[in-house]
Amino acid sequence: MEHVVAAPRVANHPSALKRHRQSEKRRVRNRAVKTRLRHLIRDVRDLVGTRNLDAAAKSLAVATRALDKAVTKGVLHRNNAARRIARLARDVSRLKSAGA
Repeated sequence: MEHVVAAPRVANHPSALKRHRQSEKRRVRNRAVKTRLRHLIRDVRDLVGTRNLDAAAKSLAVATRALDKAVTKGVLHRNNAARRIARLARDVSRLKSAGA
């Protein structure tokens, strides 16, 4: 017996249809932003792992700006972004102190 997945149902009112269109646009945009953030965070972690301090610091600045911007756009909660930034900054800072 096959499992058939029905298409999502949306109310057939103009306001509900518009709301659905808007939410779909936001979902796609947010997904793209989150994917980009994941790549930026991965870059910082990889550079910390290879002990490349200068590149890690530059990458951290780029990732921090992108995370802050995601908060402004409503993609991430501010505490979530703050936690991610703090952890990345801590890792880069440890790398600096280990090199000193």
